Formats: sequence, structure tokens, C-alpha cells
Amino acid sequence: MPAENLYFIALIPPDAIAGEVTAFKNDFALNYNSKAALKNMPHITLKAPFKIEAKRHNEVMDWFANLPVNEKPFEVELNDFGVFDNAKNPVVFVHPVVTDALAKVQRALIDGFEEAFPNIALQFTERNFKPHMTIAYRDLTYTEFEKAWQVYRHKKYNASFLADRLYLLKHNGREWQVAAEHSLAL
Repeated sequence: MPAENLYFIALIPPDAIAGEVTAFKNDFALNYNSKAALKNMPHITLKAPFKIEAKRHNEVMDWFANLPVNEKPFEVELNDFGVFDNAKNPVVFVHPVVTDALAKVQRALIDGFEEAFPNIALQFTERNFKPHMTIAYRDLTYTEFEKAWQVYRHKKYNASFLADRLYLLKHNGREWQVAAEHSLAL
């Protein structure tokens, strides 16, 4: 058994949208030599990956089951594409529209996490939330990024889904798996 478990919390789109997003990931693998994003299911990260002692697994599960998030289900709109134009590690993503509901859920989640696990440092991005659904990163070279962005900056994509639950994902050593779901208040 590992000494530490690795978790993160996300919104996961329904299968139809996940399939469309995976098609974009496949396009990057085929045309821009970037396959890394195919390893992860399409998602919008709300709480970045964090490590915690394996013996505290039940504590994480209990906290997640009782999340201090009181938002009703809300619509997530995906609108075209965006980038994090980092020379070393560029990222291309499907762009979720930032709504009050999305921002409130993420902020409540981070506030609750910080209160429950004060010894686990938050990442800068968790207090400066920029939602995204990654389609290419890590192995995307800057040269390939520039070629891809010439296409994707003009590409249109619009979809929406009802976010009615949050997902706690746990890494099993090979891949991320859903460990628990938390339904939003109806």
C-alpha cells in the first residue's frame, strides 16, 4: 500500500461532451504529436491534485461526503478554446465560461479544503481560478503549439451541461478513478 494517496476534485462532463473533447485530444495526438492529455478523462479541475497519507483516506472521504458547498446544480457552458501560452509548457483547452455559480462552488470547495486540511498547501491557481478542460499539454512542444493555435484560435465549439455533482478522483498508480461523487443540493 502506498504511503500517500493522490486525489483531486473536478467536474466531469457527460459522455457525449467527453467524447467530443476526447476527439480534440485525438486531433492533437495525430496532428501535433501531443498525447499526454489522452491519459486523463475530460474534466474541469476545481481542486488541484493533492497528496495525503494513505491512512487518512477515510478522513478525505468523510470530508468530501460532507462538503461545505451549498450551490444548486448549475449549467456549465463550454465556449471555444483558450491557451496558457507558456514557452516551456503551453496548454490548449476547451474554455468553460466563468459563471457566479462555478466560481462560488470552486471557492467554497477550496475554503472548506483549507479549513479541513490546513497542513496541505494550496496552489496559486486555486485562489486564482481559471477553469479549463485541457486538450493538450506536457508533451506539446512550443513549435507544435504555435501550429495548433493557428487552427484552434479560430475553431468554434459550444456545448453545455448541467453540473449536478462534484467528483473526487484518486490515482491508482496508473490512472485516475472516481473515488466518490458529491451531489449538489437540489
